[in-house]
Amino acid sequence: MALSKNYRISFALITVLFFFLGFITVLVDSLIPRLRELFDLSYFEAGTVQFAFFSAYFALSIPSSYFLTKIGYKRGIITGLLVMALGCALFYPAAEYRSFGIFISGYFILAGGMTLLQVAINPFVAILGDEKSSSSRLTLAQAFNSLGTAIAPAVGAFFILSDTIKTKAQIGDLTHSMKESYLAAEAAAVQLPFVTIAAVIALVAILFLFAKLPKLIESSERTSYWDLLQHKNLLYGVLGIFFYVGAEVAIGSYLVNYLLHMDLVPIIKNNVMMKIIAEGLLNTELVQLDQKAIVGVFVTFYWSGAMIGRFVGAYLTKQFSPGKVIGIFAFCAMALGLISIATVGLTAMWSLIATGLFNSIMFPTIFSLAIGGLGVLKPKASGLLCMAIVGGALVPPMFGFLADTSGFNVALLLVVMCYAYIAFFGFRNYRTKELVL
Repeated sequence: MALSKNYRISFALITVLFFFLGFITVLVDSLIPRLRELFDLSYFEAGTVQFAFFSAYFALSIPSSYFLTKIGYKRGIITGLLVMALGCALFYPAAEYRSFGIFISGYFILAGGMTLLQVAINPFVAILGDEKSSSSRLTLAQAFNSLGTAIAPAVGAFFILSDTIKTKAQIGDLTHSMKESYLAAEAAAVQLPFVTIAAVIALVAILFLFAKLPKLIESSERTSYWDLLQHKNLLYGVLGIFFYVGAEVAIGSYLVNYLLHMDLVPIIKNNVMMKIIAEGLLNTELVQLDQKAIVGVFVTFYWSGAMIGRFVGAYLTKQFSPGKVIGIFAFCAMALGLISIATVGLTAMWSLIATGLFNSIMFPTIFSLAIGGLGVLKPKASGLLCMAIVGGALVPPMFGFLADTSGFNVALLLVVMCYAYIAFFGFRNYRTKELVL
């Protein structure tokens, strides 16, 4: 992957953005088990958190692509970062006043800023060097995204899920002073990590003020979204992104609840290796932690599998047809989902966690296959593909609804069907020899 000297700093900064996108997206998942108890939400209602977060991609991706052509990508990136910081900052009053409405608003604003970044930085990576190595750069940048998703569950388990949450009835039984003390502690558990993140994001925005970024690829002002509809593979790719993000987020959002549903905490405590892993990652004894933190820390392996898989997948897609590779990866994810449905205990747990490994190359590969050969249509195609991230808003609530009404095994069948479509998209593109951005 050859980068000109002038663009190495730019690429380094872009990888930081990919890290934040992955880290914050998954840290949101850590809040779902807490919000469910804090506000007495059903699994379906808890899924509306992801709806608010990912629906921003559907509503704002195309406007973002238009907005970026007007103000430029550097200003667009800075604006996106500042909007993200504002969204994170809103979690402070939301936690202070225990307002679910403010939480939802904060999530939507946060996602709005992330939408601007997603639309910008995926095609942006392509021009930071030789076009022939553009797919390698995107995969490497996405690996840093996966690094963020791998770290976030441990951070969430330690800072957000580590203490026991009381129900509204239990809070009502507390004395006034005890209630005030408890509510203050609850607020701090959410406020500290997200206010810190807001400050760091604002700092990164300042760094971009002084960064020298190249102009993006050719102008697409004379093209329209109608032109995009003539490219069937792009439309298939849009559905691929929709189902991939939906499946990945649904598993990540409900994995803690799924593991608690299977009553795995006693098994983890009584299994020497599992206990060592949990205590090592959390750096404390399990007896001091809430059940959600004990199982929540294992979500780290789900997201870290995606990081490892991207390095492996980057090599495989150079040696074999990317379409064939992603087809096989999707088929393996389907098989692991079915194994989790058919088994119990640690087998069911680790088989579902292992799907993260096969999720790894799905986004960059689908994205690259979908926009290959589109020329000046690529910026608008990026907006259309990022709009499909709305799958993370629609599939998790559907998953939660099925879990509420029919159980987790039926809900997991929804995820299996998502992977089935991605396998279809991959094998449809099996003749493609290389990814072209």
